[in-house]
Amino acid sequence: MNSVVGGASERPPREIVIRTVEEDQLVEMLRVWSESGLPARPRGRDAIENLRIQRKAAPDLFLAAFEGDRMVGVVLASDDGRKGWINRLAVVPGARRRRVGRSLVEACEAALRRRGRGIFCIMIEGENAASETLFQDMDYKRENDIVYYAKRESQDL
Repeated sequence: MNSVVGGASERPPREIVIRTVEEDQLVEMLRVWSESGLPARPRGRDAIENLRIQRKAAPDLFLAAFEGDRMVGVVLASDDGRKGWINRLAVVPGARRRRVGRSLVEACEAALRRRGRGIFCIMIEGENAASETLFQDMDYKRENDIVYYAKRESQDL
C-alpha cells in the first residue's frame, strides 16, 4: 500500500510516501519515535523481537511515511475485533506541519476499514495538545466518560 502526500515547508518539499513498514525497518521506526519525542520501551513492549512478532501478525497495520528513503513518521494500528485502535503516531520535527500525521491516520483508518472496522479509537498520553488538535480536526470526538486503567507486570511493558 502506497499513498503520496504533498505539503508546504521552508525548502522545496520532497514527496512523502506512506507504505507498510518492512521487518528490516523496525529499528528505524524506533529512531522515529525517539526523534519525535515519543517514549519507547526498547527492553519491553517495544523490543525489536516484540515488534517483529506484532508486525508479522498484522503487517498491514504497521505504516510509515517516507521522504525519499528516510522514514519521517510512523503509526501502528491494532484491531480488537470490534474497534480499530490507532497507536504510536509519531512524526519527526522536520516533517511536521506537512500533513504527514494526518496522512498516516487516514492510511491507518483505510487499513482498518479493509478489516471491517468502522470505529477508530486513539488514546493520547499526557498533555499532547498537537495530537489532540490533529484528531479533533479529523472529526474524532473526545470521550470523557471513559476511564483508563492499566496493570503493568513491568515498567518496560
